[in-house]
Amino acid sequence: MAPRKLAAGNWKMNGDLAALDQIDAMAEAVKGASCDVLICPPALLIPAMIAKGVVAVGGQDCHAEASGAHTGDISGQMLRDAGATHVILGHSERRADHHETDETVRAKALAAHRAGLIAIICLGETGDQRDGGHTLQVIAAQLAGSVPEGATAANTVIAYEPVWAIGTGRTPTIPQIAEVHARLRADLSDRLSDGAEVSLLYGGSVKGANAAEIFAIPHVDGALVGGASLKAADFLPIVAALDAA
Repeated sequence: MAPRKLAAGNWKMNGDLAALDQIDAMAEAVKGASCDVLICPPALLIPAMIAKGVVAVGGQDCHAEASGAHTGDISGQMLRDAGATHVILGHSERRADHHETDETVRAKALAAHRAGLIAIICLGETGDQRDGGHTLQVIAAQLAGSVPEGATAANTVIAYEPVWAIGTGRTPTIPQIAEVHARLRADLSDRLSDGAEVSLLYGGSVKGANAAEIFAIPHVDGALVGGASLKAADFLPIVAALDAA
């Protein structure tokens, strides 16, 4: 079975109730799409976005514990109870700003799986690691350390986001993206019985102008999109390109 195609938007710490008009603007195009379309807004917007009934909705993080004295955190079960289907874990901004390690991400992914959520596990190298020729080693180590036992194509998505390309307007070359995704596919196939079916997303300055070229790369099954997912006019061309891939 081929991996499912997924266009996922990460709104990060952006958006308010008025911004949900953008979801309404996506309605007609998304309804006819053959690929899956997901938006991960700030947690407070999840119920209102779900009520729109237009796109699948996910969280941007969850705690490794189901409950407890963890002020400011949110559990996987809470996201699931709110109606979320996915959760982004290990994004480079959380790895950097909150000092999350592969072990932390793996524990959160286990919690997400227990809650019935699909974990979107993010991996990516820094500019120094890329320039030093260490990309494949970094990616392989993050994959091995972040993906928990029990991961399957049904409960796990992998997103490759080179840190140096996120929000910078810089995009890796097609051969660079292809090399990383081929390595991810090979490692997943070696480790998981259904590793060939795990969806692999690319993220990092994806936009309508370059989406078709990126989606033509083998083992690129979709995208994790940041800023370009905030506006329907920017996000829908990416969805259309994935639909046509």
